[in-house]
Amino acid sequence: MKRVLAVLLIVSLSFVVFAQGASEAPAKQQEIRVLLANHPYGELLKPLIPEFEAQTGIKVNYESLQESQLTQKLTTEFATGSSTVDVFMTRPLQEGLLFIKNGWYGSLAKYDFSDYPAASVELGRKDGVPFIVPLVIEWQVMYYRKDLFEKAGIKVPTNFVELEAAAKALTKDGVAGFGSRGKGAAAVTQISSYIYNFGGNYLENNVAVFDSPEALEGIRYYGRLLGNYGPQGIASMSWENLMPVFQAGKLAMWTDASVFLGQVVDPTKTNIPAKDIGVAQLPAGPKGDSPFIVTSWGMAMSSKSKNPDAALQFLNWATSKELAVKGMLANIPMSRDSAWANETVRKNMNAELIATQAHAAKNGYPLDRPFMSAVGQARDLIGEVIVEAINTKGTSTRLPALATEKVKAVNELLKADGEYGGK
Repeated sequence: MKRVLAVLLIVSLSFVVFAQGASEAPAKQQEIRVLLANHPYGELLKPLIPEFEAQTGIKVNYESLQESQLTQKLTTEFATGSSTVDVFMTRPLQEGLLFIKNGWYGSLAKYDFSDYPAASVELGRKDGVPFIVPLVIEWQVMYYRKDLFEKAGIKVPTNFVELEAAAKALTKDGVAGFGSRGKGAAAVTQISSYIYNFGGNYLENNVAVFDSPEALEGIRYYGRLLGNYGPQGIASMSWENLMPVFQAGKLAMWTDASVFLGQVVDPTKTNIPAKDIGVAQLPAGPKGDSPFIVTSWGMAMSSKSKNPDAALQFLNWATSKELAVKGMLANIPMSRDSAWANETVRKNMNAELIATQAHAAKNGYPLDRPFMSAVGQARDLIGEVIVEAINTKGTSTRLPALATEKVKAVNELLKADGEYGGK
């Protein structure tokens, strides 16, 4: 009987120990899914993510996608209810209105926005609730070859007349004088400054107006520049195609977003010494001197995140003051006010880039595309007009009719979304 009691006692104690061990089993590691853009800031973040994982114990499963693919993937997953994404980079001017309308962004009411320009936060706010952290600002600049200008005895152009003359003079010896995005929808953001500087716009009071004489003059000018002095195949080229042409020494001037300077001068990717690469403000047009300056990228959380606390922790880290300074030192123009005031940044950042930012901040226009929910479709439509101008070197006789046709189509998109006429 004593033996039986002893066995029962051992079994009982074993069960208690087993149960206690089971209850003290380590909690499952938290995991989040993050979607990043194939963008200089996304590239900066990726190698730093292991540091965040080590500090927090949170596993980050990230994906890096080209910008249009990122928007498409997010839209498809959210629309079908199949998304498992927690945090993602987002373009406030591209998908902001649509995502806010559909409730796809998670509230960021707990985030500290005190270090950001109020206007940049307002773009991602609805009914007083913020949904997007401004991440990167961009404005249009002109990258140019100092050595080629010096050799040709040409000064950096300050207006569109001088720009066209310089493009013509520098197109020789296998070098294209001028480049900018020519690929349909991708070109919409870059031609915007040219349209503004001719006195035109995409929308006025939420009505499409890019068929106005002023807008058409800007589109023809852009088409003439690219058609006559751009690289071969320019009508199918975006920034990722133009950058290597510039870095290979086959392009004298290139107007695009300020964010690319760090990549442009990367000695592992370019054949041009950094001392021969200049950054200038976009030359002024006949009716304006307003390059776009926009919050091009932000970061947001999914409203359906299964791990909102971990997601917020990552978002706070990825948009921190410390990483903003790292971004600035990599020539990525960040949105935080404190990053621009940082002494180390101001001592080390490209002085020409800082000067162009000051000019754009004072004179620039805060949009680089139509601000509407169906902006992707609108850009496709406007892109057809741009390609027509490029392919005909700005001489197309059907351009006004084509623009009016696309204006009507954009207005229909605005009406379908209840945004037409200032709504």
